[in-house]
Amino acid sequence: MIRILFFAIFILALAAGFSWLADRPGELAMIWQGQRVEMSLMVAATLLVSLFAAILIAIWIIRTVWLSPHSISRYFRARKRDRGYQALSTGLIAAGAGDAALARKMTARTRSLISADQEPLIHLLEAQTALIEGKNDDARKKFELMADDPETRELGLRGLYLEAKRLGANEAARQYAERAAEKSPHLPWATLATLDYRSQAGSWDEAIRLLDQSRAAHVIERTEADRKKAVLLTARAKDKLESDPKGARDDALAALKLSENLVPAGLIAAKALFREDNLRKGATILEKLWKHQPQAEVAKLYVRARSGDSATDRLKRASKLEAIRPNNAVSLATVAESALEARELSLARAKAEAAARILPTEGIFLLLADIEEADTGDDGRIRHWMNQALKSPRDPAWTADGVTSPEWLPVSPVSGRLDAFEWKMPVAQIAGPVEEHAAEAVDAAIRSLPPVTVKAASEPVKVVPQAKVEPVREEPVTRTIAVPAPSESVLVPQTVVVTPAKVAEPQAEKPKPAAQKVEVDNVAPAEPFFGRPPDDPGVRETAAAEKANFRLF
Repeated sequence: MIRILFFAIFILALAAGFSWLADRPGELAMIWQGQRVEMSLMVAATLLVSLFAAILIAIWIIRTVWLSPHSISRYFRARKRDRGYQALSTGLIAAGAGDAALARKMTARTRSLISADQEPLIHLLEAQTALIEGKNDDARKKFELMADDPETRELGLRGLYLEAKRLGANEAARQYAERAAEKSPHLPWATLATLDYRSQAGSWDEAIRLLDQSRAAHVIERTEADRKKAVLLTARAKDKLESDPKGARDDALAALKLSENLVPAGLIAAKALFREDNLRKGATILEKLWKHQPQAEVAKLYVRARSGDSATDRLKRASKLEAIRPNNAVSLATVAESALEARELSLARAKAEAAARILPTEGIFLLLADIEEADTGDDGRIRHWMNQALKSPRDPAWTADGVTSPEWLPVSPVSGRLDAFEWKMPVAQIAGPVEEHAAEAVDAAIRSLPPVTVKAASEPVKVVPQAKVEPVREEPVTRTIAVPAPSESVLVPQTVVVTPAKVAEPQAEKPKPAAQKVEVDNVAPAEPFFGRPPDDPGVRETAAAEKANFRLF
């Protein structure tokens, strides 16, 4: 485009010059070898321009003829190189598609057309071909050759890193990643891999330094870099919490400045502040976290911030959390737990049932079982809530790569990835609704509660003989006995058939005052009660109590 522009400018300038000469005519005389030559100025200018053009054309022709052998050889060399690059491109596409036969064929053709010293991508094609053919040793050798070449160092190191990861050689992979990050700090994969390895080793200071260098080199975006640095600062604060509370507090507060909703950083900062008796600032941090996302860990630390508080004081603090986030399952469950400790059982039951209607989880139903045990002590109702807990989804927990942890960890134990743990339900409920129709399901569970079993104490039954005992008969006799009902104090007549045994004639004892009387029909003498002698004092009090207190489980 620029050449065309210059050519147009040159033609316009030449035309302008001839036009200027045409407007100013003149004669030009010249004597050369005794001859006088006269011509107009326009003709002289035309001859001069034509002579200059002829000279340029002659030079071009001479140069073309002189350089023709080199031009011919360069043409064939360029053609061969183009064929080689075409074969290289086809081979790379075949290797990416997994066509080992075509990739190997194109590798041989590329080798015959292009030298590996001229085009380092030939090593990449050979390495990829060896990989899809299963020749991993040959592939590693090619990657090592590429790692020694300054032009392909990054490509070779990445290939060696991926091979080491595939074989499970984490130490070798770490070395390759650190070497690549040292030589080329602008590579994101090398920086992130080195960052993960240093995090796994617990080298928080080195990891933070590497992250700052990567952020300065614009390798990682600002938002991602801030989040990762906040996680690293939180991990370092967690290690310092026992030995250096002030250092842990500073690191946790710095992490909160980078990521204000990072719950582990807020928890560590609050614990450090509580140890310094700075309850107000620690409570402010926890309240800010609670407004963003209510979590059980935040509620537990907030309610028990002061160790000397009574159960009533803890209930007041839990009620404050509920006021911050009303109509929330975690808030209601927190109030229910505190009310249970304060023996406010009606309040605890109401809050727990409301939490179950919002989000029925295993922990809430277990809390209802504890409330039931403290309130009624009925085993049937307790088992009912335990059964509901078994059918409900699990409570949220720190989860990463399918693994749950009782506490937050900066690095996943499965993949080694930094900032992998999230607060969520570990396993989703496969069958049955979790949130949809939850209130109806909980209401049905409440309506299906078994009634409270009232344990009535039974009084002992005593038999008072009315007459002297005579020898027993062989045939069975019918007796009407007044026996107290289980839940009443009124004597209820019952008719039983008794086959008496042959016993000796014992002496009748003096009548004793009793609450029950025995009426005998069609029998003159008094017979033993259930085969016992007449002086039987009646059912023992301990046996009657055991019978009344009998339980199935």
